[in-house]
Amino acid sequence: MDDNTPRVELTPAAEDLLRQLHAQHGPLMFHQSGGCCDGSAPMCYPEGEFRTGGSDVLLAELAVEGVPEPVTFWISRSQYEVWSHTRLIVDVVAGRGSGFSLEAPEGVRFLTRSRVVGA
Repeated sequence: MDDNTPRVELTPAAEDLLRQLHAQHGPLMFHQSGGCCDGSAPMCYPEGEFRTGGSDVLLAELAVEGVPEPVTFWISRSQYEVWSHTRLIVDVVAGRGSGFSLEAPEGVRFLTRSRVVGA
């Protein structure tokens, strides 16, 4: 994948929700789930609440208008290898997701869509 191709992008709905969550919780981060409890949903946490380590890859630092610091987007190394030729698109859909992700009480959930891009 070209270095200029964004690895992760946010839909306008995702940006709106991140602004709302930032106002409530402060700096935010995502960790792309590996398919356990909530399928392959991106989980949103207060920055630093989810512990990352050597088995995780920092895929992007997402700029959101109105949010002073970037929203980091982490993915497990094994998921990264599977999705290495895709652009991840973070969207919001109606319905409750995991109780661990910050948007759960809002009646919506983050969802990752993907688009294959050239190697």
